[in-house]
Amino acid sequence: MNYNFDEIIDRKNTNSIKYDFAVERGMPEDVIPLWVADMDFKTPPAVIEALVKTAQHGIFGYSDNKKEYFEAVCNWYSTRFNWRVQKEWIVKTPGVVFGIAAAVRALTEKGDAVMIQQPVYYPFSELILTNGRQLINNPLVYKEGKYYMDFNDFEEKIKEYKVKLFILCSPHNPVGRVWTKEELTRVGDICLKHNVIVVSDEIHGDFIYKGNEHFVFANLKPEYMNNSIICTAPSKTFNLAGLQVSNIFIPSKELRKKFKEELRRTGYSQVNTMGLVACQAAYEHGTEWLEALKDYLKGNLDFIREFLAERLPQIKLVEPEGTYLVWLDCKGLNLSEAELEHLIISKAKLWLDGGTMFGREGEGFQRINIACPRVILEKAFLQLEKAIKEYVR
Repeated sequence: MNYNFDEIIDRKNTNSIKYDFAVERGMPEDVIPLWVADMDFKTPPAVIEALVKTAQHGIFGYSDNKKEYFEAVCNWYSTRFNWRVQKEWIVKTPGVVFGIAAAVRALTEKGDAVMIQQPVYYPFSELILTNGRQLINNPLVYKEGKYYMDFNDFEEKIKEYKVKLFILCSPHNPVGRVWTKEELTRVGDICLKHNVIVVSDEIHGDFIYKGNEHFVFANLKPEYMNNSIICTAPSKTFNLAGLQVSNIFIPSKELRKKFKEELRRTGYSQVNTMGLVACQAAYEHGTEWLEALKDYLKGNLDFIREFLAERLPQIKLVEPEGTYLVWLDCKGLNLSEAELEHLIISKAKLWLDGGTMFGREGEGFQRINIACPRVILEKAFLQLEKAIKEYVR
């Protein structure tokens, strides 16, 4: 099939957080929203057809899934990542952040140390702190346009603070790293050595650019299987975030038991009916659409790379190895954080994610979502260029 990713879909007045809440969130009404990880593309036709069929049935009672759902999920990970999972490993939740928060509560006590690697997806720090845990940061190292892990600092802080749990972001949001097998193994071995449980957020694992490979953390060594929780969802891959369904893989019986007990304490049971339908349809029939989408995203990335190099050399592209979220190094503009935010929002009329929300290491950076029709991206960068020419001296 041919998929038209250039189609402009009017998302106004659909209760879209991305498009309908600018003013409520302190933004000008006319900003171009390129912030939240929510694509401007329709989900695959097979998913829409499955949802319409379910809607036409007209009854939306309590639902669960049959073996076909598990087969679709398991086949996806077997085919794409060479990871053979068992259906009993899967625990469904309404979202990955929900799952990570549940894991933190289930596997640590109040006051325990939980480690992250900033700049990183900002809900990580929020859920650690709001659940009364101690946030320990092992900052990523930015060197010559690329980010690396600081393994010495990683291990030293584990020992110093008696870290109980590490939240891994793989692929990494927002810096776009796809961790190598060697990097993940080194992290995994350190965590095993010091009895640190790894909760790996792999929600962006389907978006990997040529020359890189995503490795499911638990699949690297048998020992990691019993020391990790792998958080996944079809939401980023197929633009299904509003349907609220995630698949959390927990091979360890002990960890799975504790995790399920925490879910029961929250009063949570069945997930969204439509989420189940959409997830199964996407994993059964969405491969061709996803490959076409990835080709389109590559074109968007090529456009940004060329535009910055030719017309805005003050801004550096942190070359992404994965995800459709691009990390821009704006330090060359020589602006304070407040000045940069004013330029982006008030002058360029763009709604991006300011770097400091991902940790103080994000100062001078901006995250932009490139999963939109190219004409929108072109308009955004032309507005940015005009603003910089007019207001940056």
